[in-house]
Amino acid sequence: MPSRNYTLFRNAILAEQQVICVYEGRYRELCPHIIGTNKRGEEAVLAWQFAGDSSGCLPQWRCLRLANVSDARARGGRWHEGASHRTTQTCVSSIDIDVNVHVRKLR
Repeated sequence: MPSRNYTLFRNAILAEQQVICVYEGRYRELCPHIIGTNKRGEEAVLAWQFAGDSSGCLPQWRCLRLANVSDARARGGRWHEGASHRTTQTCVSSIDIDVNVHVRKLR
């Protein structure tokens, strides 16, 4: 059974909604792109962080383990994504939903 966070992020991908949350003690504003599980079988999401707190420069791609996410909620707003995908993502090894494959190709 998927966690509450997994369901929220999955639904946000399907609706192309932003998610705001706290991850590892930092407030994040994200657009989730890929969800599933990582190599350890943990629920994970690859998201484009466009605002909020960060230890590095923003915007940038973030790999989040959903067990470490708190206070998450979806909201409307402009969809954000990285300019290019030059490297293969390694965040999510078993993909459930990829916005580019499962959402945008359906339109």
